Amino acid sequence: MGLNNSNKTISADRIDCSGFLKITLALSASLDISSHPTDIVLILDRSGSMAGSPLANLKNGAKKFIDIIDEATDGAQDGNIGSGSRIGIVSFASTAVQDTQLITSVDTLKSAIDGLDAGGSTNHADAFAEAAAMFDPASTNAKVMVMFTDGKTTAGPDPNPVAAAARASGIVIYCIGLTGADGIDPAVLNEWATDPDASHVSITPDDAQLEDLFEDLAANISNPGATDIVIDEIVNPDFVITGVLMPTKGAASMVDSTTLKWTIDQLGTTTNEGASLEFYVQHVAGTSGIKEVNQSISYSDAQNNQAVFPSPQVQVDCGSVVNPEPCPVPVDITIGGCQDSLTYDVGDVYLESTGRILQLNVRLKNVCPCKRVALGVVLTETDQQGAEYQRGMKTITVPAHCYSSCRDVMVKCIKFILPEDLSVSGENTAATSGGICAARYFKARVMAHYIDSEFRCCDEIV
Repeated sequence: MGLNNSNKTISADRIDCSGFLKITLALSASLDISSHPTDIVLILDRSGSMAGSPLANLKNGAKKFIDIIDEATDGAQDGNIGSGSRIGIVSFASTAVQDTQLITSVDTLKSAIDGLDAGGSTNHADAFAEAAAMFDPASTNAKVMVMFTDGKTTAGPDPNPVAAAARASGIVIYCIGLTGADGIDPAVLNEWATDPDASHVSITPDDAQLEDLFEDLAANISNPGATDIVIDEIVNPDFVITGVLMPTKGAASMVDSTTLKWTIDQLGTTTNEGASLEFYVQHVAGTSGIKEVNQSISYSDAQNNQAVFPSPQVQVDCGSVVNPEPCPVPVDITIGGCQDSLTYDVGDVYLESTGRILQLNVRLKNVCPCKRVALGVVLTETDQQGAEYQRGMKTITVPAHCYSSCRDVMVKCIKFILPEDLSVSGENTAATSGGICAARYFKARVMAHYIDSEFRCCDEIV
């Protein structure tokens, strides 16, 4: 059955700025379908959430799947699935229906698919049960289910025991998921599918990709097991690879901080077989946003199988950082070769007394969206008797953030210039000692409020 599936998953959909992710690459492969007859049941979701383009794209994908199997079994798209293989159709909503039995007529299979209409709830247990009932226990054909769904179970009993019983009987289960209006739980699809999960489950948020997913799965099922596999993975430059675990099959190594290579001598040449590789990456860019984890990934093998890996994205949150006082602009100075001295006028600089710079960071808690904040910081210095002396006041307009909910905003690098000739903290001051070795003691008071408000007095005109 060739390379059945290729997949890439990440351990989280959101990380902090310097956070880590575990990435899993997975493959599965099986024997050639032309010499090893296979019975395949397509289990197709026709619940109400599939109305419109999802159902249309599902139909196109399922029919393309049938065409590829048709050609693979006897070398031509002649309208008949050959070499002893068969396909059946089960569709489901509130209940499941066997739209065909396991048959070889391509026209009959496609007519059943074209006749599907969307409506009703989602009963996965009944779908698995109807599909399992199609297989003949006495048949020596390999047995495969391809479950497609776009939502969570909303009708019928728990489908997990039904899927588990099917797997225990020797049926290989693949799951294709569409992130539809009802939502979908990837963990549930992993529970239903044959292990390894990552190589038997594909999920897409875009129904336009369904045809490609069905086509890729059928093409790989049709080919012989894969040999001389080479996978080259390059992660997004915003990340670095921090560790590579031993794969379940083959060997893997880091080429550099963003590149790894995974090689497998053979996979699925004697039986249905899966392989997976786990490695870790860390975000290092210092910028927020939704980021693709991999820059590119290439696959090759001796049989010219095609592998399409998903490109998962992660939300990176580096927080909201405001820098109201940037560092001074540097003056560039160049000393030429063989020049042992240089006099250079760096321009005007406002004098600051010998002293210290106190730099404060303030975290504003739970700032609501689209509201500017007025921030005030008052700094005083205390003498040995506890009396306070003014050392400065800063007032800052903190720009509004554009996130959908309240969030903390970090205001960084609020600077106070503290000349030593103003020191009152002790007798050993700069005025008497000429240094900055004596300790000084300060108090900071921070105030903040929203600038923007929806409140208006009755007689106010704004």
